[in-house]
Amino acid sequence: MSLGYALRRIIEEYPLAKLEPPAGHVLAAVIRKGAPDELRRALEPIDGTFLVKGSPGRGTRWAAVPWLAVFDPVVTTSATRGYYLVYLFPADRERVHLSLAQGTVAALREHGPRGLAHLRASGDRLRERLSDFAGRLPVAQLRLGTAGELPEGYEAAHILGLSYGLEDLGDEARLRSDLAIGVEAYRTLKARGGLDGL
Repeated sequence: MSLGYALRRIIEEYPLAKLEPPAGHVLAAVIRKGAPDELRRALEPIDGTFLVKGSPGRGTRWAAVPWLAVFDPVVTTSATRGYYLVYLFPADRERVHLSLAQGTVAALREHGPRGLAHLRASGDRLRERLSDFAGRLPVAQLRLGTAGELPEGYEAAHILGLSYGLEDLGDEARLRSDLAIGVEAYRTLKARGGLDGL
């Protein structure tokens, strides 16, 4: 397997997988273990300590938007708070997005009905902090194709990133190069104060 192959499997197999229970499902195992293993291999040439997790959902429910994330443990170990690098799989399943994103759940809990507006406003300010990455990570807005608190939160929490169609996932060298750029942006945000002052 490769990172591109793992991402393609999730995109292509998720719609049918959702028709069956996630417990013991092969694709759930790919998202929890196989794809994170490939992402760890892709991160090996990059110095540093990373925590990698994948989520197909929780309990007996598939996620509306499955994800595969890279966490700097000094910043966060969870997708609920802080900021992190994540591959998000939209509902239409024709694309995957690499997103430098803010933790969603903690912001929604803290800010209540204004949570999405808070995430969008802080995302705008964080993009300004990372304006030197705008050319290399040009996607400033995401559309995940499904309603709900978490998908809408992921859209609002996005800072910057890239999008890939199925045809892009065969270029492993590009995926690894883009991942290195994403990690560089993640580290730069950390060096420039992260979420402080927002």
